[in-house]
Formats: sequence, structure tokens, C-alpha cells
Amino acid sequence: MTADLFWNIIEDYNRQTWIYQAALMGALVFGFILSLTKRAQWFLKITLGVANLFIGTVFFLYYGTEPIQHYFAAPLFLAAGALFILEGVRYSDDEFGPLSPLQWTLLALVCLYPLVSFLLGNTFPRMVVYIMPCPLVSFSIVLYSGYKRKNIVLLVLLTLWGLTGIKSFFFNALEDIILLLCGIYCARCVVSEIGKRKRAGIKES
Repeated sequence: MTADLFWNIIEDYNRQTWIYQAALMGALVFGFILSLTKRAQWFLKITLGVANLFIGTVFFLYYGTEPIQHYFAAPLFLAAGALFILEGVRYSDDEFGPLSPLQWTLLALVCLYPLVSFLLGNTFPRMVVYIMPCPLVSFSIVLYSGYKRKNIVLLVLLTLWGLTGIKSFFFNALEDIILLLCGIYCARCVVSEIGKRKRAGIKES
């Protein structure tokens, strides 16, 4: 995919779906507030699930033009969305937070996504906003890492997309360095979670 095609898809998507994006972003903010105040902490997972399903279906299957979008990106986001919803339903009593200083720092960086895109010379609709693949996965990584229970398969899926932030240097999308940082952090979460389960298995035996 060329850089021009990459930005053309973003432009069409933003122009035609901004109302749905605003609704999803509002739900994410509401879910985050609920989780911080220890009320309906499952709601944030469900919202992340719906948002990931939206990206997989709308951004990649509908607006996508390349095989890699249809056969790699879309299934990845659809699987992540389904797992988020499953986690929210099955483990509705899972606790969120408190976030560590590193998690707060990463969250602040993710919140800067549109500003960084604007400072790099992009303007709406040809710019990166929150309900797009890379910012959404970045939000998903940071927010999901705040829960006590973690699904390793879901973490791996998020890591896979997070590490695609390396493309920021090839598609003139330097704002995706934020995604790369979140992907590296998620990879660390995967290693930590595997180590934790191995230690728990040793103790049980």
C-alpha cells in the first residue's frame, strides 16, 4: 500500500463516519470514568469490544482496499473485539486500576494522537483521530492493562498490531510512534503474564 492510498482511506473513513466515531469515543470516556469510580467496570471492556468490531468491519472490510486489510487486519480486530466482549461478560466482576505512572503516561500520549497528527501538518478529515485502528489499539492496550485479569490471547493480538507502529516511518505517519511504544509495553505485559502463570503453576504443584 502506498502512503497516498493509506491517507485516502483515512480521509473517506473520517468524513463519512465521524458521528459514529464521536459516539464510540463518548462511550469509551464514560466507561473509563465508571471504571475509575469502581462502578460497572465491565462496561469499558464491552465498549472496547464494540469499537474494535467497528474498526474491523467498517474501517477494514468496508473501506479497506488491500488484501492485507481484509485478511489480516480485519480478522485481528474482529477477534480482539469478540474477546473483549467475552471478557466483559464472563468476568464482569474483574477490577480495574489503579493505573501505574507508566500506564498514565502512555494514556496521556495516546490522548495526544490527534494533536500530534495536526502538528505534523495533517488536517481533518485527512488526519489520525481516536476511533481509528492505531489509536484504538493503543487505548485498548493501556486500558486493558489496568484490569487485574488478563487474557493472553487478547494481549498477543493487541501486541501484534501495536508492533506495526514501525510502519510510522514508511507511511509518513509519525504519530504511530505512540502505537509502537504501546505495542512494546503490551509485549512486556504478555511476558509478565506468562511468567506470573508459570509461577502460580509451580506454587500449586
